[in-house]
Amino acid sequence: MTEGLVRQDVLDERLSRIPPLVDVDAHVVEPAELWSSRLPARLRDAGPRIVHAPAGEVQLVDGKYVEAPGTEGPDVAWWVYEDTRNQIKRYIAAAGYPADEVTNEGVSYADMRPGCWIPAERMADMDLGGVQAQMCFPNYARFCGQIFLWGKDRALAKLCVEAYNDWMVEEWCGDSGGRLIPLCLVPLWDVELAVAEVRRNAARGVRAVAFSELPAYLGLPSLHSGYWDPFFAACMDTGTVVCMHIGSGTKTPQTSADAPGAVGATIIFGNSVASMTDFLFSGVLHRFPSLKLLYAEAQIGWIPYLLERIDDVWETHRGWAKGQENCPEPPSTYYRRQIMSCFFKDQVGVELLDKVGLDNVLFETDYPHQDGTWPHSREAAAMQFGHLDQAAINQIARGNAIRLLGLELPDPTNAE
Repeated sequence: MTEGLVRQDVLDERLSRIPPLVDVDAHVVEPAELWSSRLPARLRDAGPRIVHAPAGEVQLVDGKYVEAPGTEGPDVAWWVYEDTRNQIKRYIAAAGYPADEVTNEGVSYADMRPGCWIPAERMADMDLGGVQAQMCFPNYARFCGQIFLWGKDRALAKLCVEAYNDWMVEEWCGDSGGRLIPLCLVPLWDVELAVAEVRRNAARGVRAVAFSELPAYLGLPSLHSGYWDPFFAACMDTGTVVCMHIGSGTKTPQTSADAPGAVGATIIFGNSVASMTDFLFSGVLHRFPSLKLLYAEAQIGWIPYLLERIDDVWETHRGWAKGQENCPEPPSTYYRRQIMSCFFKDQVGVELLDKVGLDNVLFETDYPHQDGTWPHSREAAAMQFGHLDQAAINQIARGNAIRLLGLELPDPTNAE
């Protein structure tokens, strides 16, 4: 549905019913001094740091994209860490730019809205979009901190994870009065280190941790292995929500090497289908009955069919598919009880809300990415679910997020 299909008076009425939003999936562009200001002095030249150099070409080498600075043209911001070089791209800092100007070319910090990396400026942009509180995933560090999983020096990588989390809690969220919600990383390469980091952050009030939707895609043990059970136990014990952003398995669905990027961008939700199926059949949610999962930027329209199909497989193929081995109840039971998904562009999902589950959905903005709805996030909410009854609107816009993350926010509109 587009704004042009709804009369202005109808849109205005819907807008009047949208309370201040609680956004559970935005992104932060890490500030240039994040790691160099927090790592020990002896490691600052090894940890992530910004170097300004001309943009260079991206080459595909042994199946991986490799970037290197060029020799001509204006300088852009490059993250340098061990032997990797990564430009900050326009499409990850697209807020305020028209679609035709959003490319995969490198930019400098001067080319971005300050709200991408400065907390006070972010809150000002949140005000423009009608957002009261917001949780942010990383950008350079990748959506669950994979950049450090790939680091060669594990001791340095662990310190980098801790530095990011300290910055997230103390600087990004510290003076926001609860408007910026902390989301922390863990050392993905060692489950015991991950457990310790969950508990360290929970002790200072953090209620969310980023994790990979498909750890096996990262070369890590699968959900079926039992390896991650201590991590899930720590999250359950501390009330920490496991937050999985689309693409956090790094590998995404592709149809062919010569398909345009639009193909992958359309079918990327296949990762969330695979991940949720993995969780529901793995027994993780049965073993940890109060563990909560959050799928970010996955949208929701695909969920009803998955639940129908997965319950049918569980019942119909019980003689050979081993679906009931670790999942003694119909898989949809665990979904209803423990899984949340967020959306920002999914009219189909809203039309199927009775099957998706009103208690299982949250709203997001994806600021400052190109897909995001800023500064028209309230309008996007109004267009998609502003026709529902007020209680349902309040749940989707903020109530479910407040409940899931245990937030304490002033409620000027009596939304809860």
